[in-house]
Amino acid sequence: MSRLGNIHYPVTDLATALAFYMSAFDLKPKFVDGQRYAALDAGGTTLALAGPEEDLTDGAVAASFKVDDVQTALDAIKAAGGSVVQPPTAGPHELRAVVSDPWGNTLIVYGPK
Repeated sequence: MSRLGNIHYPVTDLATALAFYMSAFDLKPKFVDGQRYAALDAGGTTLALAGPEEDLTDGAVAASFKVDDVQTALDAIKAAGGSVVQPPTAGPHELRAVVSDPWGNTLIVYGPK
Protein backbone atom coordinates (compact mmCIF):
# COMPACT_ATOMS: atom_id res chain seq x y z
CA MET A 1 0.00 0.00 0.00
CA SER A 2 1.22 3.51 -0.83
CA ARG A 3 0.34 6.83 0.69
CA LEU A 4 1.45 10.38 0.08
CA GLY A 5 4.15 10.81 2.70
CA ASN A 6 5.20 14.40 2.01
CA ILE A 7 5.90 17.11 -0.51
CA HIS A 8 9.68 17.31 -1.06
CA TYR A 9 10.75 20.96 -1.21
CA PRO A 10 14.46 21.53 -1.90
CA VAL A 11 15.96 24.62 -0.24
CA THR A 12 19.48 26.02 -0.24
CA ASP A 13 19.40 27.23 3.39
CA LEU A 14 17.39 24.99 5.70
CA ALA A 15 17.48 27.27 8.75
CA THR A 16 16.19 30.25 6.77
CA ALA A 17 13.53 28.14 5.02
CA LEU A 18 12.39 26.67 8.32
CA ALA A 19 12.05 30.15 9.83
CA PHE A 20 10.15 31.38 6.76
CA TYR A 21 7.56 28.58 6.65
CA MET A 22 7.06 28.65 10.41
CA SER A 23 6.60 32.43 10.43
CA ALA A 24 4.71 32.98 7.18
CA PHE A 25 2.35 30.00 7.42
CA ASP A 26 2.49 29.12 11.14
CA LEU A 27 3.65 25.58 10.32
CA LYS A 28 4.97 23.53 13.22
CA PRO A 29 8.05 21.29 12.97
CA LYS A 30 7.45 17.56 13.28
CA PHE A 31 11.09 16.54 12.86
CA VAL A 32 14.33 18.40 12.21
CA ASP A 33 17.61 16.69 11.28
CA GLY A 34 20.19 19.46 11.57
CA GLN A 35 20.76 21.30 8.27
CA ARG A 36 19.75 18.22 6.23
CA TYR A 37 15.99 18.00 6.53
CA ALA A 38 12.93 19.34 8.31
CA ALA A 39 9.37 17.98 8.25
CA LEU A 40 6.64 20.56 8.91
CA ASP A 41 3.00 19.85 9.70
CA ALA A 42 1.03 21.53 6.92
CA GLY A 43 -2.44 20.53 8.15
CA GLY A 44 -2.44 16.82 7.40
CA THR A 45 0.27 16.95 4.76
CA THR A 46 3.97 17.12 5.53
CA LEU A 47 6.08 19.79 3.89
CA ALA A 48 9.57 18.26 3.72
CA LEU A 49 12.27 20.90 3.47
CA ALA A 50 15.38 19.26 2.05
CA GLY A 51 18.71 20.98 2.42
CA PRO A 52 21.35 20.51 -0.29
CA GLU A 53 22.59 17.26 1.28
CA GLU A 54 19.08 15.73 1.14
CA ASP A 55 17.90 17.15 -2.19
CA LEU A 56 17.22 14.00 -4.20
CA THR A 57 15.65 15.76 -7.19
CA ASP A 58 18.17 18.40 -8.29
CA GLY A 59 15.89 21.21 -7.16
CA ALA A 60 12.54 19.83 -8.34
CA VAL A 61 9.53 19.87 -6.05
CA ALA A 62 8.19 16.31 -5.84
CA ALA A 63 5.43 14.31 -4.21
CA SER A 64 6.95 11.57 -2.05
CA PHE A 65 5.13 8.28 -1.63
CA LYS A 66 5.71 6.06 1.38
CA VAL A 67 5.51 2.39 0.42
CA ASP A 68 5.85 -0.94 2.20
CA ASP A 69 8.53 -2.20 -0.21
CA VAL A 70 10.52 0.11 -2.48
CA GLN A 71 11.51 -2.52 -5.07
CA THR A 72 7.93 -3.77 -5.42
CA ALA A 73 6.78 -0.18 -5.93
CA LEU A 74 9.46 0.42 -8.56
CA ASP A 75 8.39 -2.71 -10.44
CA ALA A 76 4.77 -1.48 -10.44
CA ILE A 77 5.82 2.01 -11.58
CA LYS A 78 7.79 0.59 -14.51
CA ALA A 79 4.94 -1.77 -15.44
CA ALA A 80 2.56 1.20 -15.47
CA GLY A 81 4.75 3.23 -17.84
CA GLY A 82 6.95 5.16 -15.41
CA SER A 83 10.72 5.02 -15.17
CA VAL A 84 13.40 4.93 -12.50
CA VAL A 85 15.52 8.09 -12.47
CA GLN A 86 17.70 7.17 -9.47
CA PRO A 87 17.80 3.58 -8.19
CA PRO A 88 17.13 2.83 -4.53
CA THR A 89 19.71 4.17 -2.10
CA ALA A 90 19.84 4.01 1.67
CA GLY A 91 19.30 7.40 3.25
CA PRO A 92 19.81 8.17 6.92
CA HIS A 93 16.26 7.12 7.79
CA GLU A 94 14.90 5.02 4.90
CA LEU A 95 15.45 3.47 1.49
CA ARG A 96 14.45 5.85 -1.32
CA ALA A 97 14.38 6.11 -5.10
CA VAL A 98 13.51 8.84 -7.57
CA VAL A 99 11.11 7.96 -10.38
CA SER A 100 9.30 9.67 -13.21
CA ASP A 101 5.69 9.22 -14.25
CA PRO A 102 4.86 8.83 -17.97
CA TRP A 103 4.59 12.65 -18.30
CA GLY A 104 8.04 13.35 -16.88
CA ASN A 105 6.96 14.44 -13.40
CA THR A 106 9.49 13.64 -10.68
CA LEU A 107 8.33 11.53 -7.74
CA ILE A 108 10.11 10.03 -4.75
CA VAL A 109 9.34 6.56 -3.44
CA TYR A 110 10.57 5.66 0.04
CA GLY A 111 10.13 2.92 2.59
CA PRO A 112 11.85 0.90 5.29
CA LYS A 113 15.48 -0.15 4.88
